[in-house]
Amino acid sequence: MKPIRLVAGFVTVGLWTLLSRIAGFVRDILIAAYLGTGPVAEAFLIAFSLPNLFRRFFAEGAFNMAFVPMFSKKVESGEGAARFAQDAFAGMAGILTVFTVVGVIFMPALVTLMASGFIGTERFDLAVYYGRIAFPYILFISLSALLSGVLNATGRFTAAAAAPVLLNVIFVLTLIGAAFFYDFAPGQGQVALGEAIAFAVPVAGIAQLCVVWIAARRAGYGLRIGRPRMTPELKRLAIIAAPAALAGGVVQVNLLVGRQVASFFDGAVAWLSYADRLYQLPLGVVGIAIGIVLLPDLSRRLQAGDVAGGRDAFNRASEISLALTIPAAVALAVIPVPLVSVLFERGAFTQADTVATALAVAIYGLGLPAFVLQKTLQPLFFAREDTRRPFYYAVAAMILNALIAVGLSPVIGFAAAAIGTTLTGWAMVVMLMRGARNMGEAAHFDARFKSRIWRIIAAAIAMGVILWLTTALLAPFLFAPTIRYAALLTLILIGSVSYFGVGHMIGAFRLSEFRNSLRR
Repeated sequence: MKPIRLVAGFVTVGLWTLLSRIAGFVRDILIAAYLGTGPVAEAFLIAFSLPNLFRRFFAEGAFNMAFVPMFSKKVESGEGAARFAQDAFAGMAGILTVFTVVGVIFMPALVTLMASGFIGTERFDLAVYYGRIAFPYILFISLSALLSGVLNATGRFTAAAAAPVLLNVIFVLTLIGAAFFYDFAPGQGQVALGEAIAFAVPVAGIAQLCVVWIAARRAGYGLRIGRPRMTPELKRLAIIAAPAALAGGVVQVNLLVGRQVASFFDGAVAWLSYADRLYQLPLGVVGIAIGIVLLPDLSRRLQAGDVAGGRDAFNRASEISLALTIPAAVALAVIPVPLVSVLFERGAFTQADTVATALAVAIYGLGLPAFVLQKTLQPLFFAREDTRRPFYYAVAAMILNALIAVGLSPVIGFAAAAIGTTLTGWAMVVMLMRGARNMGEAAHFDARFKSRIWRIIAAAIAMGVILWLTTALLAPFLFAPTIRYAALLTLILIGSVSYFGVGHMIGAFRLSEFRNSLRR
């Protein structure tokens, strides 16, 4: 993949991810308005997080980070790529079918593992009920992730990037449809709404699987369910994938720790979930897009011995991602209250919920550049089929996160979970950078990156000052019921213009580079 195609792939994935995140905002705005941060909202959010937790463990940990480099090399060499993909697909389908059945049966144990603070309250029974409905989503979405890896490795990004939009579209349609049948006052009406959106989860998973399966079939990879068979290549995949899967599992343990801490504070599970939605927007659009496109590109370059091209791809991916996420991090830290208030404060979501959620948003924002850098640093290891060291680093981060979150929670409450996530995010970056030092030139930051990163930070700080002053001027309008949307849009536009203007003037980037990237 040439640098132009790398950027084009990033833009394709980023734009579709942006659409998905926007639809996700609409989904969460409706959930917040109808359910607020009450027991039904918290029960559903825990139930929905369970299949997503294991999805990241299986699909993103093992098969995305281990399968894609192996499959990319087979595509490059023209040796048995379709057969390898078929065997992996059948194997994953068999394993996850059994896992899904076991998960549904032992759902009370899974809810306890995720949120033991729910025990003895109505939240626990609701979370078990909703969890049993939603859990089969893991089977469909994990198979979708494998098919997406096949498409990404062959340079076809559109279908894989567009499929997640379906999840949020189906959610929104379900919420709107349910509005005609249920009373959303606290009680049985909210319980019924939770049931409706729980059923929407596996339906959305089936829809996503259909989209990527059709795209893969058109690309010449018509994978199908079949009897799993353990081939020598799958054994090698399992050996490589095991540390990657464990590393992904360790990351999810960090989330478990955060939710466990939050489950002991009424409303905190919802506060952290809505805050997560805000910082996941730039993380998803930039970080995940970079990671999806960069991994197969690096794998092919290293297979071909193109060290200079690999270094350029790594540096440009890091540069673009930080140029877009550092200002986002500053904005989340400087104006969290207006963002949360305008987006979520309505219906059952109160002003007190806004303040608590905004605190989490600001803390998560400080860790955003770290979360994105991990997406550009990890492919350096996975492209070399080195999954062991990221696992060791993730274990160290997990221990640090548990110490911070659990240790600080009696003192500062639910915010300890967000602080642990942010600090361990930066710790993970330090460990990955130290580990990559012996990988040769391809893993080193070049002169252009070193020159521009400080200018990017300076432009973002200038934008933060302008945002802070503008927020003070627009305060009466930002909290007025009818015009707050226009006021927030004005604030965002002022921040964007100031950042790109200052950045262009001091040489952090050239505006023509962004225009050319989008055009390509």
